[in-house]
Amino acid sequence: MGRFQTSAPAVIMPKPKPAVAQTPATEREHERILANYGGAYDDPRLEALVSKTVERLVAASDRPDQGYKVTILNSGAVNAFALPNGQLYVTRGLLALASDTSELSSVLSHEMAHVLSKHAAEREGQAKQTAIATRVLTDMGGNDPELTALALAKTKLTMASFSRKQEFEADGIGVGIAARAHFDPYGAARFLSAMERNAALKAGKSSLDPRAQDFTSSHPATPERVQNAQSIARQYAAPEGAERDRESYLSAVDNIVYGEDPSEGFVRGRRFLHPKLGFTFQAPDNFTLDNTAQAVIGVREGGSQAMRFDVVRVPAEQSLGDYLNSGWMEGVDKASTEDITINGFPTASVTAKGDQWQFKVYALRFGSDVYRFIFASRQKSTESERNARETVASFRRLTLEEIQAARPLRIKVITVQPGDTVESLAHRMAGVDHPAERFRVLNGLDAKGQVKVRDRVKIVVD
Repeated sequence: MGRFQTSAPAVIMPKPKPAVAQTPATEREHERILANYGGAYDDPRLEALVSKTVERLVAASDRPDQGYKVTILNSGAVNAFALPNGQLYVTRGLLALASDTSELSSVLSHEMAHVLSKHAAEREGQAKQTAIATRVLTDMGGNDPELTALALAKTKLTMASFSRKQEFEADGIGVGIAARAHFDPYGAARFLSAMERNAALKAGKSSLDPRAQDFTSSHPATPERVQNAQSIARQYAAPEGAERDRESYLSAVDNIVYGEDPSEGFVRGRRFLHPKLGFTFQAPDNFTLDNTAQAVIGVREGGSQAMRFDVVRVPAEQSLGDYLNSGWMEGVDKASTEDITINGFPTASVTAKGDQWQFKVYALRFGSDVYRFIFASRQKSTESERNARETVASFRRLTLEEIQAARPLRIKVITVQPGDTVESLAHRMAGVDHPAERFRVLNGLDAKGQVKVRDRVKIVVD
């Protein structure tokens, strides 16, 4: 029968993607990153764009056998980082800032370069040492805000431990990978400049929250790095003509959430709103609020006063005064305990004294939860007392209309019409400070750059 049999046509199987090796340590780190950065951001269009970009970069790299897995993080911060096993992370804040796929490719290839050069593994070893010190500090401090702040600051620094040499090396490798993948190699220099300008807009807003860190914290965007990235790009292509893939990039980021996600509570100016839990309060004048993973932190301009707002577990049968005096905080003056009512909510307050700070603490029962306001001032004054009292007095339920109106800000991609200018388009932006400068940064326009009719541009809308 053999001579009547024909051989079956050869089936060409797609090449399997290299796997990312998982260990208990990388799985723990992945969960920690998700917890700190608001979880994963679910957007199939964006995920497809990022995956396609990574595949092109991997094919052009010296190690096409190295596996990568990218997670988009639900954070408005501008950040990206890598674990030693090839797990890459990019925030939606970074995706909102980038202007085209070549800029995104420069970030992803830079992180891949850290993996390929074993920088991520070296940094992981350093981070472990710092994490041990941080844990000791946290254990010692208990709930001491000063020591906790110090521990948080140290944690933030672990993300900034790539050396200058490693950064320049990753830039060189990354630009080369992007160029060989036929992306515009100048994307790296453009995006480094955009990050620098974005960081300048944030200047003065200090934050201890890792979610609020931007890429410049862990990858300093110095003028030297921009110049270095430009000179490396010149080895591959002329400044004009390489593929930027702007149109498909803008289509993918259209409607992406911008800034904070209201489901976790969000800051608008001096007001904090939590539509899901149904409450709001307002910080005093000259305070900057920051919604961190652990608490809402407020700092007065100049740093002489600060506040912390969080939720604590208090048994229903325990009085709020007893909780405040239960020993969780040192230096409490029990004689200062006072029971009051704020907008119908049972509340208790105490004063406490530290070495360098004076504290006024409130515990407020809202439904089955107890919220804690801790106000700290370098020196007790009528102003600090008033600030504490007025902030707590502003705590109230959100109305149904306010809850329904609390939508996230989003990026909207629009087409420039005749008569449109940077100023008129910036005027259409909602919920952002410095709208004209922010419009320019979001769209890669320098101080003198103008929009052209039929250009597609990003604006922020609610």
